[in-house]
Amino acid sequence: MSDGKPTLIQLDISHYSEKIRWALDYKRVPHVRRSPLPGSHMPIAFALTRGESVTLPLLRMDGRTIPDSTAILAALEQRYPDPPLYPADPEQRRRALELEDFFDEELGPHARLLPFHELSNEPAMFAAVAAAAVPGPLGKAKGMVGLYARAYTGLRFGVRSEEAAALAREKIVLALDRLEAELDANGGGEFLVGDSFSVADLTAASLFYPVVGPEEGPLPADSPTPPRLESFRAQIAQRPGYVWVEETFRRHRYPAAARPVATSN
Repeated sequence: MSDGKPTLIQLDISHYSEKIRWALDYKRVPHVRRSPLPGSHMPIAFALTRGESVTLPLLRMDGRTIPDSTAILAALEQRYPDPPLYPADPEQRRRALELEDFFDEELGPHARLLPFHELSNEPAMFAAVAAAAVPGPLGKAKGMVGLYARAYTGLRFGVRSEEAAALAREKIVLALDRLEAELDANGGGEFLVGDSFSVADLTAASLFYPVVGPEEGPLPADSPTPPRLESFRAQIAQRPGYVWVEETFRRHRYPAAARPVATSN
């Protein structure tokens, strides 16, 4: 940690990291962000968690290193309870946590794989996106960074597989179906559970961000989009769930400039 502040160790482009950034910003928690080079983060995570995890995000807080976005959010809720992300009503809390788990497991991996798959078929575009996502002067070496990104995502996530991409599209549509069904079950309003923003809304919106590409998301507004991903977006862009993701970012994802609580180093 730095000066007693929690330290978020993250990947800038990661939607699971965005989930925790959003929670920290929503709760107005001053914190430090550190972004290692993708790929190098695995041995770093292994060392910091003493073998418990090889993935990010990690949160270092109150003398602990906490892996896994669900566990991190639970620790933040306990340490910084206001404003709450867990509903006070026990049944609503159960439903919100169930939805967090659903979107973590059934959407998150597929919403990551599909954009990487489509980028892997556009080497120059992938190089530009990867260069914008790496820390420091490495971003100037687009060609090298692009080759590294294609190799890493291919080995780590199997993104070159057409079968995996087809499954990802199916899973994303199914997750959109679930999102819309839950909104309808909750009266067709703004929130998935109850009448206020909760962990369910935050998780669903943040994990859909690589597919929807909201303006308030972590990718720069001018980031290129692969044609086949753009085509997939066009097929679902008019659906209520897709529009809900855009609106949830617009209404509840506060820009860093408006909430200056984080520093990076």
